[in-house]
Amino acid sequence: MTSLLLKRLRLVILGIGIFVGLSSGQLAAQPTSIQRENAVVKAVRNISPAVVNISSEYEIRRNPFPFKDRGDSPFFDFFFKDFFDPGFERKIRRTSLGSGVIIDGDRGFILTNAHVIESASTITVMLNDTREFQAQVKGSDPDSDLALLQIKTDKHLPSVQLGNSDDLMIGETVIAIGNPFGFSHTVTTGVISALNRSIRTDNAVYHNFVQTDASINPGNSGGPLLNIKGELIAINTAIYAKAQGIGFAIPINTAKKIITDLIEYGEVIPVWTGIIVQNLDPRLARYMNLPDTAGVIVKEIEKDSPAEKAGLHPEDFIESVDDHIMDCSASFYAMLRKYSPGDRIKLNIWRNGSYLKIFLTAQQFPTNLALNLAERLLGIKVGNLNIYNRNKYKTRTSKGIVITHIGEQSYLWQIGARPGDIILKLDEHVINDIEDFKNTIIKYRLKTSVVILLQRGHQGYYVNVRL
Repeated sequence: MTSLLLKRLRLVILGIGIFVGLSSGQLAAQPTSIQRENAVVKAVRNISPAVVNISSEYEIRRNPFPFKDRGDSPFFDFFFKDFFDPGFERKIRRTSLGSGVIIDGDRGFILTNAHVIESASTITVMLNDTREFQAQVKGSDPDSDLALLQIKTDKHLPSVQLGNSDDLMIGETVIAIGNPFGFSHTVTTGVISALNRSIRTDNAVYHNFVQTDASINPGNSGGPLLNIKGELIAINTAIYAKAQGIGFAIPINTAKKIITDLIEYGEVIPVWTGIIVQNLDPRLARYMNLPDTAGVIVKEIEKDSPAEKAGLHPEDFIESVDDHIMDCSASFYAMLRKYSPGDRIKLNIWRNGSYLKIFLTAQQFPTNLALNLAERLLGIKVGNLNIYNRNKYKTRTSKGIVITHIGEQSYLWQIGARPGDIILKLDEHVINDIEDFKNTIIKYRLKTSVVILLQRGHQGYYVNVRL
């Protein structure tokens, strides 16, 4: 009997030991799991539902009879090079993939890159839970490569919290989430490599980028760059095709002003200061006895402008704008895009051997000055296609505006454009009348160039004009 009890006791003890062992193993596994759940894992888990996949469909128009240079004269080189007959155009459908991030879950606002939805006829947004929505473009700003989309749903959508990109630190950890090459919700990590980078592409120069070594590829464009707390600090962009192992992103503080304008106006409203600047080189700096070569020179002050009222003069040396050093005219105009009408701007200038601080209030460009601006930038005067002008220039079209005068020193004159030619588009903006032209020339006045679609008779041509 005693032997049987001892055997049973051993079995009970063994069972207790196995149970305790299993329990201790489970308890040991739990702290290990907790230790593996670092800040990156938490940020990705929290923010992934707000990251969306964007697919857009668009049409491109192609002339099946490409122009061949006749070599007859420079007139043909410039004037007929891009001629096409709209009746011979062939439409080709294309699709593009990109990313976006929901920044307002109640109103369904999604921030992405402008180039992701450029010329799109339809835009489809897919959420992390595979729900799909047709999106509308609330507004787009190609100059900053940002666009705002909106989707409609009765349910609240997950969204990201906007961070502060003015206090970013070189070396701090960042997280990129996007859809590179169609692989949904891919996560990459890295550090901030540099700040205030400028990128020159084939079409434009972009300023004030965040540089990171987190992998950003086609499809990542428009996706979020997050800090370790999961806050949105920048929007990833893949506009720089030559980058390998280098990513660039648009700081969220730059985007905040643009978002406000896109929601309110559908476009970015550029401010007017009346300051026209030029680059400074060492030779000019020595000639003007300037203390530094980092800055810009005031070339011209527009009449009745905020700059004139504030007391700024031609040949003033602008060293900084709100304590940001200006190294070239492009950085100066890029800085102005950060302001809204009514904002107060501080300029640190050098005049007659001493530094001065000048404050001016930015304004919206007056519409009544737009035609004078067009004459200064393009060397043309224009008019509506009313009955008088249609008869005068022998045209039946009623859409667009007609050139009534061209300065003989202007680029348009030199390439063969003449009074009677009709302007149909400025970049992507269709010009139906004078009011369209005024608003568009005001919007583009700070660009370095603009593409104009001109028509003569039944044919049209595109020409790129420096401003």
